[in-house]
Amino acid sequence: MSSILDQIVERKREEVAAARRDTPLSRLEERVADADPTRDFFGALRGDAADAETRVIAEIKRRSPSAGVIWTQAGPFDPAMIARSYHAAGATAISCLTDEAGFGGDLGFIAPIREAVPLPVLRKDFMIDPYQVWEARAAGADAILLIAECLELDAMIEMRDLALELGMSTLLEVHDEENFVAAVRNIDLGSGRRTLLGINNRDLARMRTDLANTERLVAAHADALPDRSILVGESGIGVPDDLARLRACGVNIVLVGESLMREADPGRALGRLLSR
Repeated sequence: MSSILDQIVERKREEVAAARRDTPLSRLEERVADADPTRDFFGALRGDAADAETRVIAEIKRRSPSAGVIWTQAGPFDPAMIARSYHAAGATAISCLTDEAGFGGDLGFIAPIREAVPLPVLRKDFMIDPYQVWEARAAGADAILLIAECLELDAMIEMRDLALELGMSTLLEVHDEENFVAAVRNIDLGSGRRTLLGINNRDLARMRTDLANTERLVAAHADALPDRSILVGESGIGVPDDLARLRACGVNIVLVGESLMREADPGRALGRLLSR
């Protein structure tokens, strides 16, 4: 695990401990019991295996540790407005950053996003504790992100299974070959556990992105992949040619954020990416 990720995970442990003191798990369980049903994040994105059209998880975030401030537009930062523009442009799902310190996110963004659009919403954060899964469901999330580089295998499976129990889908993200192979070999991916496998093209050590990471991993382990329709390409995606490049290796789902959020109209940027 990179030093940057080490620091984030340590901070997240402190944040989870503080959240537990403020809001006991029993209170989250009560909120979940009264919550509306979840939307089918997994089903919406997997779609028809014969459909070659790219499906986009459009991301809402203000900044990132590697890129700094991303959203520089005048006026208030309005996640619901951005979600509506993404929906109008053809997004299949929304990803919402909820990490405040590194990304300017907030768990409270999820509810207004979900009210604004009929799309399923992913809570994107550094999930290290089952408490955060309950938090996500109580806040209205339809899916969670689990990052392999942040979690031991047993913890990852435990949190994924809890998400499933609570009606949510999971996007399991890997950055390198070791974690990709471990996920394919040891984790029940696909429809049985409503789990998508994301390949992040960002090198965590050098903080550089390269779509060749996805191409290399898919080509090297093609025989071991249970189903390419569950693959998600992440990071380094900004132009229609990037989508075509990923489709060529069987990746028809992408998560895109930074290239859209830098634009004055993120929805219009998404429309250009989808060539619409």
